Amino acid sequence: MTTSSRMAFLFPGQGSQHVGMGEDVANRYPESRSVFDEADCALGFSISQLCFEGAEEEICLTENAQPSILTTSIALYRALESKGIVPDVVAGHSLGEYSALVVAGAISLSDAVILVRKRGQYMQEAVPVGVGAMAAILGLSADDVSLICEETAGVISPANLNGAHQVVIAGETKAVEFASVLARERGARRVIPLRVSAPFHCELMKPAADRLAQELQHVPFTDLQLPVYTNVDAAQIRTGSEACDALERQVSSPVRWEETINAMVEDRVQRFVEVGPGQVLSGLVRKMFKDVEVITVNSVEGIEALIMEAEGA
Repeated sequence: MTTSSRMAFLFPGQGSQHVGMGEDVANRYPESRSVFDEADCALGFSISQLCFEGAEEEICLTENAQPSILTTSIALYRALESKGIVPDVVAGHSLGEYSALVVAGAISLSDAVILVRKRGQYMQEAVPVGVGAMAAILGLSADDVSLICEETAGVISPANLNGAHQVVIAGETKAVEFASVLARERGARRVIPLRVSAPFHCELMKPAADRLAQELQHVPFTDLQLPVYTNVDAAQIRTGSEACDALERQVSSPVRWEETINAMVEDRVQRFVEVGPGQVLSGLVRKMFKDVEVITVNSVEGIEALIMEAEGA
């Protein structure tokens, strides 16, 4: 990495949760343990117990998965921060944007975990079970998928523009099924129906966005200590009001992840560190750019490898 290049921390979204996440880091680092303690206190129940030893079906519920992933991500980050390893810029995929904003100092961890639990509830309640669906389309460009959605009757649109020819669509179940057939006919390598509880990041989520907007009005946001690239605009923000606005809009808007990573690379980011459970974002960045450094930090092992490297630099 050259002296002029920069490091970004990326924070994962829903789907990365698993039982046992964060337990090793909480046992190793006091700073990480205190994150789980703070989240437990804010929520009024033990999210740490759910993360460490809960039932898989419980942690996968949207209202539980969202605060669980956020808490684990921040616990991993605090361990890195305690050793002086901090990013120049940050971004998060969907839910992960809350983690990014906590790291940037725009919102407190306590406020964030309460918000994302309500966010999960509102998203789940916005659409009756079975009415909406999502599917991942692999092997077609974002433009191709957008055209397919335009040609499909009903409510449907690209939800996650992930890059590396991976686009997730969301909308009414019949519309998603029809668009999936069209995608296969037009050369998609794979079309994968997603096991989700609601059709995220599309027009059907507008009721959830409206309810979340009411909650956001009561949460103090402060100006950011480092830039965050938002999902909705794939551009940097620096103020608390911009952060609040972005969180409201992202619920029913597509995640422009490919554009976000492109913008970071254009801004001289050459090292990407995914901080949180799983390694989905690391895989996407590696497929998009072969000449950038990608590191995954989802355990004590990943933290210590990065610490050793920093100490040896």
